[in-house]
Formats: sequence, structure tokens, C-alpha cells
Amino acid sequence: MILDLFSFCVIPYVRAGIGEGMSADQIKTVAVLGAGTMGNGIAHVFARSGYKVILRDVEQRFLERGMETIGKNVDREIKKGKISEAEKGTVLGRLQPVTDMAAIAAADFVVEAVPEKMEIKRAVLGEADGILRPEVIIASNTSSISMTALAALTKRPDRFVGMHFMNPVPVMVLVEVIRALQTSDATFETTMKLAEKLEKKPVAVNDAPGFVSNRVLMPLINEAAYCVMEGVATAEAVDAVMKLGMNHPMGPLELADFIGLDVCVDIMHVLQEGLGDPKYRACPLLKKYVAAGWLGRKSGRGFYSHDR
Repeated sequence: MILDLFSFCVIPYVRAGIGEGMSADQIKTVAVLGAGTMGNGIAHVFARSGYKVILRDVEQRFLERGMETIGKNVDREIKKGKISEAEKGTVLGRLQPVTDMAAIAAADFVVEAVPEKMEIKRAVLGEADGILRPEVIIASNTSSISMTALAALTKRPDRFVGMHFMNPVPVMVLVEVIRALQTSDATFETTMKLAEKLEKKPVAVNDAPGFVSNRVLMPLINEAAYCVMEGVATAEAVDAVMKLGMNHPMGPLELADFIGLDVCVDIMHVLQEGLGDPKYRACPLLKKYVAAGWLGRKSGRGFYSHDR
């Protein structure tokens, strides 16, 4: 992962030389690039909210896995009474899984949700940028890479913005809307309104390492890992203290397993590199678990054992 591309200044809200893009009300078709955990969740909430969704990934098997996950999550919403059984077919019918990038030409708005590797994002954004109409906004769901750097990879930097959903996307209401240095006011306002149309709660954030969510959360997870490494308490005890004493719905180490310990380490590296403070150094125990392949739920083992 490229970690040295962040803009570390406070980004002003006044933009110059900006053209007009599409308004939130004009957006009818959305393309989601990447059908993984975040991508299929984002596609789900757009389809649930009435948008036609082009879900694109590089291989059919990734699309099949993503569509299967969406189906299961829709079934959970039916059981919880959030949607009716009759609506399931309508929601799933709005989804168009494709491997051909050319299909996104029909999109009015795009959300990039490919893996957190700069080389992958550079390739995907470059290809998408050449296909989309000039007025279409590209939003990135990245949790760690500079929006300013990503915007500069496109020919529409004023129409590039961060749209950082929380996992699991169908459940969590927060969306960090992150302004790159180049993001226009019109792009920012459209994205904020679009998030509201998804029944999410958008929060404005400037481009900085970790944004707000991960800048606050990851040091908490990291310190919890230090408590285990130094023998202060077991993982179960650390999580119990935070749940019972701080009213957290999930302990930090349980949450780390859910996120992925490799992701946590990557984000800590972003924070340390970007902010230059040794307090953001990733806990050696976290790095050791990652080296062992103990990544949390997705690998079956992290701080806890998980059935895969």
C-alpha cells in the first residue's frame, strides 16, 4: 500500500474553477466497482433505496459471492421487518452484476470499493474515468488512502470525493463524506444529499490520515492489543471492560477481528506515516498475528476463534 501520498493541511471549503455536475435528484443509476464486503453492501443499500445498480468486478465468481451475500442480507431484513418478502425480488432485480467495465457508461454516479492497494485503485479509476460521462461524480470508499491523491489520478478531480461507508453497510448509518483538496462544493453537496437519500447520516470530513473514524478507532484497538501483549488482561477481559464499563456494543478486539487484523495494521501504518507520531506504531502482537495468517473472522482466527 502506498502510504506517502496524504495531504496534511486543513482543506479550505472554498473551491475555484469548478464546473457543474449532476444533482442528487438526477442520479438514477449507480455503478459500484468491487463486489467484496464493502462493495456488495454499498450495492445493497442503493438497490434497497430504489436505484438501478451496476455491480462490477473482475471475475464472475466474485460477483456470484457478492450477490449471494446481498441475498442473505435481504433475507435478514425481511426477518427483521425492514422490508417485505414481496420487495425482495424488486430489490435484487435492480442489481446488474457485470465483469465488463464498459457497462458502467450508463452510470450517473460511481462508488469505487476495490481493495486498499494504490496500484489497483489507479488502474480501476483510470479505466472508469475514460468510460464515464464528464459530469459523473466518482466517490471512493477507501478507509486509508488520500482522497487528494486519488482525485489526482482522474481527469475529473473536482468531481471526486470520499464516501466512506461503515461495515456492515446495510446496518450502519454513518457515512464519512471526505473532501479532497480538489473536490468542488457542488460535488460535495450532491454526495451529502445522496447519502441522505440512502437513509444514512453523512458527516463532513476533510482529507487527513484515517479521516475521523479510523483516526479515533484504530488507536483504541491498538492499545487494547498492547494490553493483551503486556499481560494486563486477556482479550475477553479487555472487551468486557469496554462493553460493560464504556457501553461499547462490541469490544475493541472483537471489532478488530470483524474488521480484519491486517486492515487494522495497514491503517496504523497510514497514521504513523501520515502523522509522524510514534504513538501510532502498530502493536507487535497485531503484526505477529497478521504474519501468522490470523486475520480475524475472515481467516477463522484472530484474537478469537471463528467458525468460517
